[in-house]
Amino acid sequence: MSEVSPRARTGPSAWLRRLYEWTVSWAERSGGAWALFWIAFAESSVFPVPPDVLLLALSVGAPRRALFFALVCSVGSVLGGMFGYALGYGAWQAGKGFFIPYVFSQEAFDRVAALYEQNAFWAILTAAFTPIPYKVFTVAAGVCEVSFWTLVVASAVGRPARFFLVGGAIYLLGPQVKGWIEKYFDWLAWGVLVLGVAGFVALKYLR
Repeated sequence: MSEVSPRARTGPSAWLRRLYEWTVSWAERSGGAWALFWIAFAESSVFPVPPDVLLLALSVGAPRRALFFALVCSVGSVLGGMFGYALGYGAWQAGKGFFIPYVFSQEAFDRVAALYEQNAFWAILTAAFTPIPYKVFTVAAGVCEVSFWTLVVASAVGRPARFFLVGGAIYLLGPQVKGWIEKYFDWLAWGVLVLGVAGFVALKYLR
């Protein structure tokens, strides 16, 4: 993995870089699959780094297990979405000061609440599959008392579709793509983070 200059490590994004490096470091440890599960679980409600970066790292390291890693990531994320729903449904008043503004903005929350008045299933499915911040949708679903099973079904379709797309591509392409991904891994991982930020921006324009 490429070195980062000292200046980059002390800039405004230094904390995100450290968090990213901690996440990816699990790809080189024996508990990588468990770390992937818990990171996917936490990202569905509070954790800022998408699990895709660790899924990518693990899958590149062991292409034959890429589908297994995609399954672990999917299960962790869907269960984490249920947990996010529970937080919104039962602990919003106590935890609101933490979620806003530290996890997402009031504007993002209000936009999701408005989307739920139109079609909650499609709103959750879209967020589950795209870079649009899934965590806002899980917590807001609980606050807005969206049907729990609407969240579960939409998540169970969208999250595996997203993660198996990554894992499946690496599984099928294997050695051919491994060298290219390893060479440009930092760029790819940061691209995932940028897409996550872009998802918050895109949220403003959803109808």
